[in-house]
Amino acid sequence: MNDPPLLIRFVENTRLRREAAFSSGLPIIGNGPPGTFVVFPNGREVPLPTDQIVASHDDSGAALVSFGGLRFDGLEGGQFVFRRVKELWPDEQLSSERSRKMTLRVDMVAAIFVRGVLVWPTREQMN
Repeated sequence: MNDPPLLIRFVENTRLRREAAFSSGLPIIGNGPPGTFVVFPNGREVPLPTDQIVASHDDSGAALVSFGGLRFDGLEGGQFVFRRVKELWPDEQLSSERSRKMTLRVDMVAAIFVRGVLVWPTREQMN
């Protein structure tokens, strides 16, 4: 199996919450998929771009999320920045309001991997 383009391990004691799919029996166009959130120990919820998630779980004590069409661009203004570079779903299944950039506070993230390589924290930061 290939390594995902982007894998984020959130801090300990985080979990995932997924909204239930809405079904009226009619096709819904342009709303996007139900939301996915990382829930932190203090109850704060941070939304994730569900349409970019290719795998996720929280059964190891921390939320672990793999994204298929996001690129890690590093730190900007003290936050991690990830940009959408590829759509994984057809346009008609995506919200026109979807964001092109995801930001996360540094204290929310335990590790970031790009194609299986640990890019944060760096070796210098771990020593």
